[in-house]
Amino acid sequence: MFEFLQANPAVSMLKDDHDRVKKLFAQFETAKTRPAKRKIVREVLTELKVHAAIEEEIFYPAVRKPIGKEIMNEADEEHHVAKLLIAELDAMDGSESHFDAKFTVLAENIRHHIKEEENEMLPKAKGVKVDFAALAEKMMHRKEQLLQNGVPAVGEERMVRASRGQGDSPAQAAKRKAPKKVAKRKQHA
Repeated sequence: MFEFLQANPAVSMLKDDHDRVKKLFAQFETAKTRPAKRKIVREVLTELKVHAAIEEEIFYPAVRKPIGKEIMNEADEEHHVAKLLIAELDAMDGSESHFDAKFTVLAENIRHHIKEEENEMLPKAKGVKVDFAALAEKMMHRKEQLLQNGVPAVGEERMVRASRGQGDSPAQAAKRKAPKKVAKRKQHA
């Protein structure tokens, strides 16, 4: 199985991306300072946005039908959840109380997604009749474009912007409401 992952240039490119973000997740877990954590988060967000765009625009369509809709639909949904967390983290400056927790949840989700891709999807891609060298070239060209010009906003980013911080976690919503209740109680006392 692993020979295919290494011998296939498109799959190898995706695997290199996976390894890079897993290494960054580990760096975040040992980082001691807020600026170091912010820097790692920004780097991870860029990596993940570019990687997701390449997979969704190029790799997934090339392998979707032969791999099967069950695996591919789950991968689509995992991307959607990750992009929501990415958009929320992108809107944060790193000083928020849930910043580290949100990034940790993103890391857990991405590690799970990587494991499924590498253990289920990519081995099934072995039997797909696709010119993987040409696919890798197309993926690399697109990656260079995205790194140079930025990744266009996705629907999840627009959803997060539209919520103006009100669509975040239930804990944050409760925190915003709590001071109002306290103030009302003081008025009645």
